[in-house]
This record gives sequence, structure tokens and C-alpha cells, in this order.
Amino acid sequence: MAQSPQRESRLRRIAGLLGERYTRFVYTTSTIALDPPDARERVAALHPFILSMWHGQFVLMPTLHEFNEKTFPVSAIVARHKDAVAIKTLLEKFDITVVEGAGAAHRKKDRGGAAALRGAMRLLKDGRTFSMTADIPPGPARQAGLGIVTLARFSGRPIVPFAVATSRFLVFPTWSRLTINLPFSKLVYVIGDPIWVPAEADAAALEDYRRAVEAGLNKATERAYAMVGGNIARIALPPPPAPLTEPAPEGLALKAYRLATRAFGLAAPMLLWLRGRQGKEDPARRGERYGKASAPRPEGPLLWMHAASVGEANAVLPVIAQLLEERDDLSVLLTTGTLTSAAMARSRLPPRALHQFIVLDVPEYVSAFLDHWKPDLAVFVESEVWPNLIVDVSRRQIPLALVNARMSRRSARRWKWFSGLSLPLFSRFDLALAQNETFARTLQRLGARKVRAIGNLKIDAPPPLVDAAELDRLRRALDGRPLLVAASTHNPEEEVVAEAHRLVAARLPRFCTIIAPRHPGRGKAIASRLRSRGFTVALRSADERPDAATDIYVVDTIGELGTLYALADVAFIGGSLIPHGGQNPIEAIRHGAVPLTGPHWTNFRDVYRALLRHKGTREVASAEALAVAVEEALTQEGELARMRDGAKAALASLSGALDRTVAALVEMLPESSRVRRAS
Repeated sequence: MAQSPQRESRLRRIAGLLGERYTRFVYTTSTIALDPPDARERVAALHPFILSMWHGQFVLMPTLHEFNEKTFPVSAIVARHKDAVAIKTLLEKFDITVVEGAGAAHRKKDRGGAAALRGAMRLLKDGRTFSMTADIPPGPARQAGLGIVTLARFSGRPIVPFAVATSRFLVFPTWSRLTINLPFSKLVYVIGDPIWVPAEADAAALEDYRRAVEAGLNKATERAYAMVGGNIARIALPPPPAPLTEPAPEGLALKAYRLATRAFGLAAPMLLWLRGRQGKEDPARRGERYGKASAPRPEGPLLWMHAASVGEANAVLPVIAQLLEERDDLSVLLTTGTLTSAAMARSRLPPRALHQFIVLDVPEYVSAFLDHWKPDLAVFVESEVWPNLIVDVSRRQIPLALVNARMSRRSARRWKWFSGLSLPLFSRFDLALAQNETFARTLQRLGARKVRAIGNLKIDAPPPLVDAAELDRLRRALDGRPLLVAASTHNPEEEVVAEAHRLVAARLPRFCTIIAPRHPGRGKAIASRLRSRGFTVALRSADERPDAATDIYVVDTIGELGTLYALADVAFIGGSLIPHGGQNPIEAIRHGAVPLTGPHWTNFRDVYRALLRHKGTREVASAEALAVAVEEALTQEGELARMRDGAKAALASLSGALDRTVAALVEMLPESSRVRRAS
């Protein structure tokens, strides 16, 4: 029987108390030394500072506060995970103030990194030394993240490398080689040289300081183990597995998946019929889901590209156009899985490119699909990984690429748990082009053999289309009212946006808010909920338009974001006030709307980091903060222009993935039929 959350929390508090007792026992039964001998005086002179250590070696960190006789206040960060209660309880028993936040800042599920940074800045300003591990769970271990040098840069306080070691210890085979110190040991604290990060440090300089933190921590750790006579080799990280040179064997897990999907094929017709009744399938093209083509195969080389839906398809449309420009003899087949992406393909694919719905991942259907289309190159987009499709493409010796590749930490963990499935699949890609170095490392760990980090195609993607006639109608209906578009919102973000509207409207009487929910089917419920709170609401799907009395206009239709972004000066990008990871801000910027975001933007980490660096966005975490950001953007002279310029500069700093992707794919096409345009 599952335990209640209250019982689990109580048990973890008890675990924290027991951990505190054990830590004190190790401390009181050990012979203690400090290096250098005057380290107490050095750190007192530096206080407040940022105390940095490696994650696997943090267990005895609280006892340093005891050893220094609590001469100055100390704080620490604890990641928001299931063990946080135990760790927080332990630290507080040592009189260490705890900030909950960003221990897992690179996860898709943001654990409060921005809030933790603000909390750390506040504590340092108040005169509290702040301790944190430099390597970010869940790794890579002993590689310092940029968070610690960013904190040093903003706070103006130094990073002090720290290591603690005992002569007797246990090591667990975790990602960071977690070390449990044993009592009746020699115990030594090592304090390294301080590292100051200047406020004017740019991205290249921050990387240099990040490496300096790594070097300082490694030096301190080696010194600590040498002084206690401990075998430092025991805490050494295991070497990474040798990269594969050939695809891994299919294995039992993959065979089990293929067997299960054969059984699923029996239920597929009923599933597709039900989806058709719900308006999620095109009955006239249902055969495409079974691998029955509704168009003949073009003559000559054929590149097949699969994108999940509108966002992914929009990102690769420029790739398709440029490939067709590059190769006169080439045709392109684009497959997607949604009605909206099919409609977009129908209106925007160039000549010599055609669209089909993606076949269901059932072995018999996949075989029929490949028998008909016989692609010369198969390209999957972002995180689309369908086992039967990948295996059958590989068996037919068709080159296989993954482009604009990305993978959340959560998905990576799931794939890693099922290595019997992930290794045979990812090792079958002949090339993976990742959006950034983090995603590239993740793919390599999952078995991808040739990975390159080349940037995000969505930076170079065309903006969503604008309906000029509808844009004109909306402009006339709104009659110059100050406006906020809240795009791609998730429940319950609409409540926060509505409260922000109330605050702004109290100061800007004609202010209007447009809400475009990520899932349009929620539109009626959103409108009903807002009306119950006293707002005057117009609903797009009911053929209503805003008028002078409308507070909030709910646009619960598909394919109109381009028009809304072109209409507004300011856009709040949803999925970011909740731990969803955020939505794409690039489309708003391309249409001239300055983006605002909540603190959870890890789905577009590279973009938002650049936007924040160039001051092209503002991060808000509440209705009050959103209201302030909107009002300042709309009323302060020059603020919109400054943010637009910053946003454009941010995107310019990230562009270039399009040309690199096209060049890589051209190299993978059949050599014998390469023909370039005479121009």
C-alpha cells in the first residue's frame, strides 16, 4: 500500500535527523586537520563567499561550519527532489540556512534554478556564505556548470574550492561516486585559492572561469586524499564506454517490442476509427497509417523526412527547400502525424515535395510503407524515435539521420533504463545533428555513433503565417488598445494571466488580453472560468470578436499564432509558469512581439539563455511580475525597441544550423546521382 505524503515526509525528516547524528559521530571520532593551516583566517577574510565542492564528496561539508566554530553564517542549496526533506533537516541541525532550488537545473522539469539564483544572491548580500556543489545532478560528474560562475559574476563574491576526505570511507556506484565517510578516521579539510569572476565577463570568459573551478576542485580533492592517505582511485569516475563502430545487436527487448506491436496492429483499425470520430484523423487518408500510399513514388532519389507535428515540420521546411534547390534530381517525402501539420504541408511544401501521414509503427505496416517509397535517405526530426521504422530502415541499408535532435533529461533517463531497446536504436543512426552540446552528450551516452552539435533549426525557421485580412479585422476591432498576447498557455496559467490583466487594466483602462491556449479544446472551459471571475470574454470559436468592452479574447482555434504575434507588441509565452519547460519564443520575435516568460523554460534553454543575456526577454514568476513587465514594456519610452533589438541579437548569435544541416544531408545522399544546379 502506498504511503501518504505526510508519512513519507515524516520518515524523511527522521532520516535527516539520523544523518545529522551520524555526521557528528564521524566528526567527533576523527583526527582533524586543515590545509592550509591558516585557512580559517583566509575564509574569514573572504566571507561571504561561494563554497564549492564536488557532489559525491559533500557528505561532511556541514561539519566545516562546526570546525570554524560558526564564526559566520552559512547557507546551502538543496534540489527539489524526494530526498530534499532529509537533506534540509540535516543541514538545518548544523545551523545552515537552506535554499530550495536548482540542483537539477538542466532537466526539462525545471527545479527552481532562477528562484534559487535569486535566493543565493539575497543570502550573499545579507552576509551569508553560500555552499553548493559545482557539478549539477545528474551529471556529467566533476564538470562544473555555468550556474556557479554566473552566481559569482552577479554577486561579486569569490568561489572558494573545498574538499573534505577521511582515511576510511565507502563509495557507492552513483553518477558522482557518492562517498560515505566512516568514523575513527583521519579527517582533513582543504580550502583552495579563491576564484573571482568579474561582472563584465562574457560567454567565453565564463567558460574559462568554469574550467578554473574544475581545476581548483580537482586540486583540492587530490590534496585532501593525499593528506589522509586515502586511495583516491576508489572515487575515480568509471571511464565512458567505448563508442560503437557498428549498430548494436537487436536483442531481446527490441524483439519483444516488435512482437507487441504486431499484436497492437490488430487493434489499430478501431483506434484510428475512434480518433477519426474525435476529429484527430483524416478518414479519407486512413490508409496511409497502414503504409498504403496515396501517391506514387517520384522518379529519382527520394529523401524521406519525418517530423512529429507543426513545430518540427516548420523547422525543417527551410531544410527541404534548400535541399531541393541544391539537388535538381531530388524529391522529398515529408511525413507527420497530425491534421494541423498536414494542412501546413499542403499549403507550404515546394514543388517536388509531398506529404503523407506517418505509418503506424507496426512491422507489417512499416514494410508496406518502405516497399512503396524506397527512400535513399531517411531523416527523423528532433526526438522522433520509432523502433520498427528505425530497424527496418537499417535492415534495408538505407542511411539514417536524426536532425535538430533534442532529448529531455526525463526521456534520457527512461531510454537509459531500457538500454536493451535504446542502444540498438540510437546506434543505427548514421548521423545525429544535435541542437547543443548537452543533447549531443546525451545521444552519445545512449549509443549514437556519430554526433555533432550544430544548433537549433527553429532559429532559422520561417515565422508562422499571418492572415492579412484577419489581422486587419482584429486591428479595427481593437482600435489601438494596448494589448498582451498570452500564447500556448497551459492550465492553470490562464488564471495568472487573468490576474495580471486585472492589475494592468487598473492602470491602463483600455488594456486587452488575448489568450491562445496550447490546446484549443480547452477554450470554452477557459472562457467560462474567466467569466465566473467577472471578466468580459469573447470566444473565437463562437465567431466572436473583441469590442471596446472585451477584457479577454480567447482564441481557441488552430494556426493563428502568426496573426496574433503580428498584432501585439508583447507576448507572454506559456508553458513556463508551470514545470512544463516552456514553448517556442522565436515565432513571436520574428513577428516583432517581445517575449515574456515564466521561470520554466528548459525546453528552449539555449534560446532563453541568449535572450536573457541580450536583454531580449524578461522572466516573470507571478501575476504581479507579469503585470509590471507588460506595463513597463508598453509605457516606458524606448523599452520595446530595446527588447526587440536584444531579441534579434540573441537569435542572430544562434543562427547557422540550417546551412550546416543541409550540407550534412547532401553528403549522405547517393554519390552517383549528385547533380547541382548550374547557378
